[in-house]
Order: sequence, then structure tokens, then C-alpha cells
Amino acid sequence: MAHDHDIVIAGGGIAGLTAALTAARLGRRTLVLTGDVLGGQLISIETIDGYPGFPDGVPGYDLCPIAQEQAAAAGAEFASTELTSIAPDGGNWKLTTGEGEITARGVIIATGAALKTLGVPGEERLHGKGVSHCATCDGPLLRNKVVAVAGGGDSGLQEALTLAQFASKVFVIERGAALSAQKIYRDRVAAEGKIEVRTNSAIEEILGGDAVSGVRIRDMSAGTTSDLEVGGVFVYIGLAPSPVVLKERVALDPSGAVPADGLMRTELKGVCAAGTVRAGAVGRAASSAGDGAIAAVTLDRYLDDGRWRG
Repeated sequence: MAHDHDIVIAGGGIAGLTAALTAARLGRRTLVLTGDVLGGQLISIETIDGYPGFPDGVPGYDLCPIAQEQAAAAGAEFASTELTSIAPDGGNWKLTTGEGEITARGVIIATGAALKTLGVPGEERLHGKGVSHCATCDGPLLRNKVVAVAGGGDSGLQEALTLAQFASKVFVIERGAALSAQKIYRDRVAAEGKIEVRTNSAIEEILGGDAVSGVRIRDMSAGTTSDLEVGGVFVYIGLAPSPVVLKERVALDPSGAVPADGLMRTELKGVCAAGTVRAGAVGRAASSAGDGAIAAVTLDRYLDDGRWRG
């Protein structure tokens, strides 16, 4: 891994990969720190809908390697290590990674977000024993069983539809009075006979000894609880940004995301934020790709003239 780069990108999701493609095509010496898993949260999604150029959707495990191949062909380099800290270094940035220190003139933080957890009894203890965040991975293991999905947003309903291919019954448990997912997913769920939606409901506890056997659900309207027998629980209640390397250097927003302007510029000169780590991100693959492209163009211009604001 070379030690000096024009632009270093932390994160191998679609925001980071698009930034890498754009920066490399602009002729910048570009390095992407992908961490252990290329693709971030998208890598486990069976079908990404609404991404331009793929009318039938595209699996995340296909889209991200395609984007990496494009970026590599344009000249970007990749390292399967993580950025652990960042410090100013005479107008540049000194970056500490799992493979040592490197310097960069500009940095793009595209470390994405992690799936939120319910924080209820049994969740951590039974993780990997029926509690999962990946329907594609674990759905086949629960064939002909009853499962529950926590969360009525896009991800929750997408994963419920995936699980319906394997499970005998899928319960979607949503705290709110209505599902928040796009209409297209709500319509598909309504048409799927295996899926039952329970709104105004919250999982209070995940039950089981060596494996998940059920969930305890609170009716948010009546205030009563009841137990539901299920063999698996899939949690999709939103994303928590992962701006670990910047938390000591910038003031994060209340959700823990990195504030950035329309050009993806943070308050740190030469540091951009892109994708779901950025405050105000809408959480769609297409918008994250757009963030990455904007961040790369912003840094390209900054490296030309040294101007950050104004």
C-alpha cells in the first residue's frame, strides 16, 4: 500500500466506490480503505430497487463488485483495512489504518451505517441463533418456519418479501400506526398471503433457550403484552451512522451523523462525508452514489485551488 495519495476514501460501500471511480477518472491518486467486507450494508441485500440502469433491481453483492471493478479499471487502489484515526499534517491529513500510517491531501468519509438493534432482552444472547440481520443469508435455514421482522420501513418489507420465499408465515412488527415503506413495497406485502402486518406493536423480548422460540410483543395502544411463537427474528429498524474516526474532531448531529454541506464538505478542510454517514442522507443506494461522485469532484477542485469555503 503506497503511503501518499491525493484522495483516500474510508468505506467500501456504494458511496465510497462511486467516489473512487470519480476521483480516479479525474486523475487523482486514489485509495479506498474497504474494511473487511466490500459493499457495506448493501452486500447482504438481495434486490436493490430503484437504482438507475437496473429495471428489475440488482443484488447488492453484484452491484458493489461491479462498481469496484470500474473504479479499479480507472486506476483506484484498494486495501482491505479500516481507517482508525485522522489527524492534520501540515495541510494534509495523516491517517492511521490497520496496516500503518498513510498521508492524503483529501479524505472522504463514507463509512456508512450499521443496522440498529432493538436493545431488548434475548437479542444479543440469541444473535446467530435465530436473531439475524440478513434474510438472504438465514432465510433458507428457516424454511417452513414462522418468523418475525421488526420494522415496517423499506428494508423491513424487502426482507419480509425475501423471507416469504422460505418461511411458512412472516409477521411484520411495526411500532407506529402505519408502515413507513414506499408504496410499491406496501402493495407487494399486501398481496403476499404469507405476510401479516401488526402495527402499533413492539417487540419487548426475544424468547428462547439455545435458539429463538418466540417474541413478547407489546400492543402500544392497549398496553398489553402477548407471546408469539417464531423460529427467527430479523431486525430492520433503521440505521445508525458509523463516523467513528471523526467523532473526536467534528460535532455530530443528534443521530450521530456527520454534518456536511451540499458539496459534501465537512467543517474540516479537505474532508468530505458521503453516503449514510452524512447528516440528512436519505438512505437510498442511488443517493449514496451521488454523494460519492459529488465528494470526489469537490476534492478534485479543492486540490486544484486550495479553496474550501466561499
